[in-house]
Amino acid sequence: MTATDPTSSAAHPVRTAPWDERLGFGAAYYHEYHLSDRLDEDMDLMAAAGFTLIRVGESVWSTWEPSEGVFDLDWLEPVLDAAHARGIDVIIGTPTYAVPPWLRIAYPETALELATGAPKPYGARQDVDYSHPTFRRLAERVIAKIVERYREHPAVVGWQVDNEPGLALIHNEGAFRGFVESLRKRFGGDVEELNRRWGLVYWSHRLTDFDELWRPEGNTTPSYDLAWRRWQAELSHDMIRWQTELVRSLVPEHHVITTCIAANQSGQDVTVIADPLDVAGANVYYAAQEGLALPGPDELHPMGAPAWILWSGAAYPSYLADVARGMKQGPFVVTETNATNIGFSADQLPSWPGQRRQAVWTLLMRGARMVEYWHWHTNRFGVETYWSGVLGHSLQPARAYDELAAVGAELAALREDVTGLTPLSDVAILVDAPSRWAIECQPPFHAGDTATFFGDRDASEKMLAQTYRGLFDAGLSADIVAPHQLPEDPAAMVREHPVLIVQSLYIASDALLAHLVAYAEAGGHLVLTPRTGVADEDAVVRAEVLPGALRGPAGVRYTESTAVRRPTAVGGAHADAGPATGGQAPVEEAAGSRPTIAGGALWYADCLETEGAEVLAGYGDDPFLGRFAAVTTARCGEGRVTTIGCVPDRPLSASLARWIARTSLPEDPWRSTIAGLAPAPEGGDGPVERAHPTLSHSAARLRDGRVLHALHNWSWEPAEVGAPTACTRRQPDGTSVELAAGAPIVLGPWDTALLITDAPDSDAAPRSPEPSAASRPSASPRTTGTTRTTSTTRPTGTEES
Repeated sequence: MTATDPTSSAAHPVRTAPWDERLGFGAAYYHEYHLSDRLDEDMDLMAAAGFTLIRVGESVWSTWEPSEGVFDLDWLEPVLDAAHARGIDVIIGTPTYAVPPWLRIAYPETALELATGAPKPYGARQDVDYSHPTFRRLAERVIAKIVERYREHPAVVGWQVDNEPGLALIHNEGAFRGFVESLRKRFGGDVEELNRRWGLVYWSHRLTDFDELWRPEGNTTPSYDLAWRRWQAELSHDMIRWQTELVRSLVPEHHVITTCIAANQSGQDVTVIADPLDVAGANVYYAAQEGLALPGPDELHPMGAPAWILWSGAAYPSYLADVARGMKQGPFVVTETNATNIGFSADQLPSWPGQRRQAVWTLLMRGARMVEYWHWHTNRFGVETYWSGVLGHSLQPARAYDELAAVGAELAALREDVTGLTPLSDVAILVDAPSRWAIECQPPFHAGDTATFFGDRDASEKMLAQTYRGLFDAGLSADIVAPHQLPEDPAAMVREHPVLIVQSLYIASDALLAHLVAYAEAGGHLVLTPRTGVADEDAVVRAEVLPGALRGPAGVRYTESTAVRRPTAVGGAHADAGPATGGQAPVEEAAGSRPTIAGGALWYADCLETEGAEVLAGYGDDPFLGRFAAVTTARCGEGRVTTIGCVPDRPLSASLARWIARTSLPEDPWRSTIAGLAPAPEGGDGPVERAHPTLSHSAARLRDGRVLHALHNWSWEPAEVGAPTACTRRQPDGTSVELAAGAPIVLGPWDTALLITDAPDSDAAPRSPEPSAASRPSASPRTTGTTRTTSTTRPTGTEES
């Protein structure tokens, strides 16, 4: 990523990480958890498995500092020595996310307070106010001791600061007073401006002084809630920035700093928390077994996963990787992922044979430069007793070890091909943390058949999942970007992202909405999804006919929305949705083809009425929704605005993605072969099915310009497909087989095939054309998802609070 923004993480020198030359492959290692000394045996097994890196030390502050001011720093040296002797690199973690008992007893004021004001009971982890000055003082001391002790050790290549920040919101007095002061600063000391912007006249909440602001526990004001969530994200960001700057001041220049980010934490914004780091680090935990099946169930069903994983399917590891790459719009490292069972004693669902290899290649193809498992050996004690490692409780190599050792050997054999991969993407999805928080506060629908008081707090994540799964099923890869990461120049935006899907952008500034319109006018295909452009930066709903500033460019309006209590069929165009005025050219369809866009609506719909847009799909003969459009499209300058008025089910989402690809992206023989539809049944009726329903495809550019393709078979049944073009199949042992176009590619159960094609003739990214067959672009490579230029001034959807 090239960046000129002096406030971004790219402003400090680029460091050559070990995984830039040798792919990182390893595990978190806790020799201190062993009940017997087996250091050499562990290290020999790691080396034999092709492990190149371990993470150590981040969970044991009470070992580093057993009592206040008394340090034991030497216990780690044998581990580092043993790793170095076998060519294994080491990342040391700062141990600040799990505090020792003496700290809680001596300094009870540092205990994390819940919304009620009660301290979080001790006995787990992440139960401290990491903004508290006393915690910072004690943490800085132990961090400095560890870093100074081991910064010159030749095995050490980097540092992990803290672990999974943002797990819980901090309600301590200091954090709350800081929040109040941030509001005083933001509103220039004018409490009447706060009253006006937040609508505090409602329910008699007007303040006469900032110090009258009530505590979050009883709050019902959406503007307050959004500001509080922004403040909590800033606390987490500040903690990571503080630790990064501390460690950076103490270590050699070539050491790399990262952290371990779990994307679903409530107290962080994943689009900014990695800014201070040299490289983003992400936890990628996914549903195994049936949870990786393709096609799998259409419902968002977390098969093969603990309850904290919201959805499952073969798309999910790719989605987490794209989120991780989006943190810094560049390569990332996987700091934790499934070795086998994840979760707790009831979550015993080990990966089926082949699934671990599929996951590794999925992550590498989407930008990972390191894959690190949690953890090396399964603990015999503690709450994570059944969260399994590479070795089980017996500590003897078994199936998990054997499969990962085979992956390690394959990575070593293909090192020249797989180091430094650059993912190729077709579209971009614009996501926004403040919009997610606002939708969590005021969800647009309830959870399933259960009527919750305010609604489904997972609504934002579920709507994004429906979008992403449709793209995946249609064979499209995505970059995930935040508003502040968009280029300032709309033309550059089009070059980087010929299709931009705006995902439920509930919170948006006037400048951001104008920027999106300028993108479409410059030639981009802007795709709007429900709950976009609804409210301003303070979560106050706009006094406009929606979608507000996007109404004219989109050629649609809506004045009401509705819950969709049961799946409702969507397909074809419906004349009652309003006149298609304004000279909109109809989308061309092949003679005798089945409906291009078809499926169903779930959960929620905006009742679209056209004002010049072409209706692509409606709700058929539904007695109420049938009068409205479900999907529309309209020309906008040199580009196009498509509006999706409902939450699409999986078939509808996939058909929309195929329509977008057909109208706005270059033809791609790999996509059309792997993700293309089967011929229509005789008579033209019947379900629309993929020709190869268990296969998926992703592509990444090699350092020499050639393209690596990964084909996955997410099934127990073998699969075969003809090579879309001439290619070279790379075998796990490093050998190659040349394949002519059309030659059979055979995949076993839960198998991955790696194929290389020559460098394309042109690196030009496609532009968004008119959606007609005559104007379809010719084949050219997809956009590179990790070499983006970031401007110094960009429109944002939020204000600093």
